[in-house]
Amino acid sequence: MTTSPEAEGSVPFPPGEHGELLRALAEQRELLLITVRDITDAQAAQRTTVSELTLGGIVKHIARGHQVWTQILVEGDGELPDGMLDMEQYRMVGGETLDGLLEQYAASARMTEEALGGLPDLDRSVPLPRTPWSPPETVYWSVRRILLHLLRETAQHAGHADIIREALDGASTTAQR
Repeated sequence: MTTSPEAEGSVPFPPGEHGELLRALAEQRELLLITVRDITDAQAAQRTTVSELTLGGIVKHIARGHQVWTQILVEGDGELPDGMLDMEQYRMVGGETLDGLLEQYAASARMTEEALGGLPDLDRSVPLPRTPWSPPETVYWSVRRILLHLLRETAQHAGHADIIREALDGASTTAQR
């Protein structure tokens, strides 16, 4: 997973605010990856709280989030990306492995970094796709807001993952760093 411009296969972060936000996103991804270190597929699919969330489901959801938000950003057409509202994105289903989900996550993170790193302006507006909860008029977000949304989602779910992992086997991100 890309965590710094020096990491193997990494896309160098641009200078300024752009790079700082991408670096912060990479750091949050790294925290999530620490949480799933050294667990089995069965553990990744196991519920440990009253929530339906699992470690594998969180990785899958964040990977999907990077994919759809990057598509929204790149396409800029306001169309709903395939799978954006698919509730299966929150669960590890039969035949999926944690390694496979982590590969999807790494690929989607690279795609996001490449798309965002190549944009000259974070102020550009992008139409959001219409969802069941959307207002009747088209809503626009800046590239910056999309990047901040990805950062918030990743940080929020990294926290969820840490709680799930602690309930699973007592490990925590802080102890594993």
